Amino acid sequence: MYVELAEDFKDTAFGEEASEILGKCVHCGFCTATCPTYQLLGDELDGPRGRIYLVKQLLESAEASETTRVHLDRCLTCRSCETTCPSGVHYGRLVELTRPKVEALSQRPRFERLQRWLLVRFLLSVWFGVLFRLGQIIRPALPQSLARHVLEKRPVGLRPESQGGRSVLMLEGCVQPSMAPQIDAAARRALAKLDVNVITANEAGCCGALALHLADNDRALNSMRRNIDAWWPQIEKGVDAIVMTASGCGVTVREYGQLLKDDPVYAEKAARVSAMTVDLCEYISPEDARALGSCSGKRVAFHSPCTLQHGQGITGRVERILESAGAILTPARNAHLCCGAAGTYSVFQPELASKLLDNKLSDLAQGDPEFIATANIGCLAHLSSKSDPPVRHWIELIDPAPPG
Repeated sequence: MYVELAEDFKDTAFGEEASEILGKCVHCGFCTATCPTYQLLGDELDGPRGRIYLVKQLLESAEASETTRVHLDRCLTCRSCETTCPSGVHYGRLVELTRPKVEALSQRPRFERLQRWLLVRFLLSVWFGVLFRLGQIIRPALPQSLARHVLEKRPVGLRPESQGGRSVLMLEGCVQPSMAPQIDAAARRALAKLDVNVITANEAGCCGALALHLADNDRALNSMRRNIDAWWPQIEKGVDAIVMTASGCGVTVREYGQLLKDDPVYAEKAARVSAMTVDLCEYISPEDARALGSCSGKRVAFHSPCTLQHGQGITGRVERILESAGAILTPARNAHLCCGAAGTYSVFQPELASKLLDNKLSDLAQGDPEFIATANIGCLAHLSSKSDPPVRHWIELIDPAPPG
């Protein structure tokens, strides 16, 4: 696809990178077949190819309309299209680059701007944890329509410390410790049994994904710099890896090198952080799983988050771990499609997110599982809001010392 850049974008990093990405698109349309929003709406502008044309118009005119903003808002950034694309178009990066420009050129209504400003700050504040825990306490008294969005409080258990020969950093993130602290506790128990010491840098926080997806790039990049600073002393001491228990965080941290490549202070450090980052399922092998907790005979449907299979290109790994631990994996249709969580998407696009959730639960239920397993806190919370079978992070199912 040829792009004639508008004067405003000529000789700019944005214009050069965006036009390079667009240049790989050959209009084949394979992406529409795997795009969740196109499947639901059937509108060309709600598929990757149509959105690419909207970006092309922006690049050539330096203008963006409400139409551009609305259709980019409906994009889940699930990257299923990237997995399908035969030309290697980095669509997710293109949308990431373009959203801040659209925000500047097509201003949102005041209420929408306030809503987004408040949401990202609330989710990153201590108040989120306080109010979520309060919600768990009063959950039985809440109306079902609200209670289903509050994860049931479950035992956390011990958080052991290992003095093993290997050490890893683990990002506990911003919302997971409040919503489901048992996930990181189970990961710690598993790694301790494998003689791996887990280090948490208290100064580290949100990976930056929340702000990045809402086009607040300055806030996102500052979050990334803070995490790098928090981790760097341990990296210099020789930690083995940076392990992620949430694939949504993992895909973002793996892109720190790309996102900070033009930062003279952080570019080199960011690239090293990205290179050291692994998902928990990459650090724990199927062979390791046999030494951990058994889920023998349990019927499990695995929902692979988009951030795991499309964003990080990790497929089949969790399934092999669960099978090694004795689980019976049940079939799931349309495993490549998004569940509708997608960070804050379910908040701002509730109708589409609800339809995608219903479809996903129907696809996961076809094998009558006892549990649904996943690898990302956002997916876990979204699926749990309507699922009959309990939804768990996969590490909970092979927890070597599960709490009572």
